[in-house]
Amino acid sequence: MVKKMDTNKRMGKYVSMLLRHHPEEAGVVLDEHGWTDVAQLIEKVQPRYPLTVELLQELAYGKDKQRYEFSDDGKKVRAVHGHSVDVDLGYEEMQPPSVLYHGSATRFSESIEREGLLKQSRQFVHLSENAEQAKSVGRRHGKLVLYGVKAEEMYRDGYKFYRSASGVWLTDHIPVQYLQIIL
Repeated sequence: MVKKMDTNKRMGKYVSMLLRHHPEEAGVVLDEHGWTDVAQLIEKVQPRYPLTVELLQELAYGKDKQRYEFSDDGKKVRAVHGHSVDVDLGYEEMQPPSVLYHGSATRFSESIEREGLLKQSRQFVHLSENAEQAKSVGRRHGKLVLYGVKAEEMYRDGYKFYRSASGVWLTDHIPVQYLQIIL
């Protein structure tokens, strides 16, 4: 059982890497919106991992968050956010809640508190409506620091926000004046 979970976790990370960052590593082709053919993705992953449609769906709708979304006909799949490759996910601009959250590690806090939250190599900064979810993300990177983001104020000041299919909020940059250390 442990071995299967380890394999599934590694397979999930590999599929995410292909759909978000390096599709060329397995010869996966993404269209301009990040979609790829499910059957071709499975074919490209199978030399390395025993991916099936059922496993891909299980990975997509994991216990902690939705990682991928399927087209209405189920023939295409894409990562819902976190891309470093240039894709247009087609998300509509939305007004965010008054406060959103971002979990990070204390080793990054000095630069965050100097420069704000930057998207780094990704297309967007990722934010959560739920402080617990943001804490979980931050703990993956080291000793936790939790920021509150004055999202409604940012929106009123002209910043754009988008909400991914998995509920993660996305924006280009969070200037320091909109950040508050919570934890």
